[in-house]
Amino acid sequence: MFRLLAILVVLTMFAAPVWAAGSPGSSIFDNSLAVTLIILMIILLIIIAVLASILIGAAEVKLKKTKQAAETVAASLTVIFLLSGNSLFAQNNTPAQVTTASATTIAGLSSTTFYIIASVIFLELLTILVLIFNIKSLLKTEKKKLVEARTQSVEGKRMKISWWDKINRLRPAAQEADLDMGHEYDGIRELNNRLPPWWLYGFYVSIVIAGIYLWRYHVSHSAPSSKQEFEMAVTEGDKAVEQYLKIKGDNVDENNVTQLTDAADIEAGKAIFTNPANCVPCHRADAGGVVGPNLTDDYWLYGGSIKDVFKTIKYGTEKGMKSWKDDLSAKQMAQVASYVKSLHGTHPPNPKEQQGDLYKDELTTKPAGDSLKLINDSLKVKDTKVAKN
Repeated sequence: MFRLLAILVVLTMFAAPVWAAGSPGSSIFDNSLAVTLIILMIILLIIIAVLASILIGAAEVKLKKTKQAAETVAASLTVIFLLSGNSLFAQNNTPAQVTTASATTIAGLSSTTFYIIASVIFLELLTILVLIFNIKSLLKTEKKKLVEARTQSVEGKRMKISWWDKINRLRPAAQEADLDMGHEYDGIRELNNRLPPWWLYGFYVSIVIAGIYLWRYHVSHSAPSSKQEFEMAVTEGDKAVEQYLKIKGDNVDENNVTQLTDAADIEAGKAIFTNPANCVPCHRADAGGVVGPNLTDDYWLYGGSIKDVFKTIKYGTEKGMKSWKDDLSAKQMAQVASYVKSLHGTHPPNPKEQQGDLYKDELTTKPAGDSLKLINDSLKVKDTKVAKN
C-alpha cells in the first residue's frame, strides 16, 4: 500500500511539467479507455497487495520474498508507465503532430501508451495468478500436513491397541458378514469368532496342572490327599489338646481315671457333691439315696469301679441322671467320683433299698472304719485350714 502511494506521488511529479508548459492540450485522462485501464491497473495493484498480505499472514516469512517481488514488479512497471513522459498524459497541440500521431494511435491512445498500460495490466494479472497459485499450494500443503497429523494420531492410537488386537486376534467389523453363522436370537447374531488365546492358554495350563495333581495325589501317592491331610490335622489337633490338658491337669477320662486319696481332692469332691444344686436332691447329703440309689452299699446300677462311677457322672444315665461334662471339669468329676467311692460302708440312717448288682473291689473290702478315718482326716485338714485363717 505504501508503494501505491509512492506511485501516485510520482504521477503527480511527472504530470506537473506537462501542465507547467502552458495551457494543456488533450490529455490521456480525456480518453475514457485510458482512464478505465488506469483504474483497472490501480485496482489490480491493490488486489496484489491484499493477496500478498494474506499469503504472508498464512505462510509467515516463507513467502515474504514472493510478495516483495510481486509488488516490486507492479510498482516498477507503473513507474515506467509514468516515466514515459508527456506522451502518456498529453498530446501535441500542433495540427501536424495530431495528424502524424493519429496514424499510430489505438482507440485514441498512442500505441506506446496502450502497450505500456496493457503490459502493466498483464503483468499484474500474472502476478495475481502467481499469488493465487501460491496460496492454493500453501493451502494444499497445510491440508496435507493436517491429514498427516491426523493419520499419525490415528496410527498412534492403533499402535496403542495393536498389541491387544494381536493377543486377542480381533477381527474388524467389516468382516462380520464372513463370520456370521446364520443364527440370530433376539437380534443377537452368532459369529464364528475364535476364543481369545489368553483364555485358551489358561485352559491348557489348567489341564496340565490337573494331570500333575492326579498323578501326584491319586497315582503315585507322593503327597497326602485332602482326606489324609484332614486326618493328619485332626491328629495334630488331638495331640495339642492332650498336651494342653496335661499342662492344665485335666487330662483325665473314663479310661485312665484313678481313685484320688489326697485329702484336698476328697474335700473338693465333697464340696461339689453336697452342693444343693448338684447331687443332694437325688442322693441326699450322706449319699443314702432319694430318687437316685444308695451310694454307700455294695450294689451298683452302672458298675462300682472308679472308672464306672466317673463315666456315670460324665455321661449321665438313661434313667434321668444328667451329664455333668459340661458343668464340671475332668478333674472335678474325678474328685466327685473319688469322694463317692470314699463313702462306701458309711451306713447312713434310713438308706434306700439296694439296687443293681453286687460289686466288690479292694477298696470296698476294707473295713468301714478306714473310710470313716479318711473322712475324719479330711475334716481335720479343713478345720486346721480354718484355724490358720
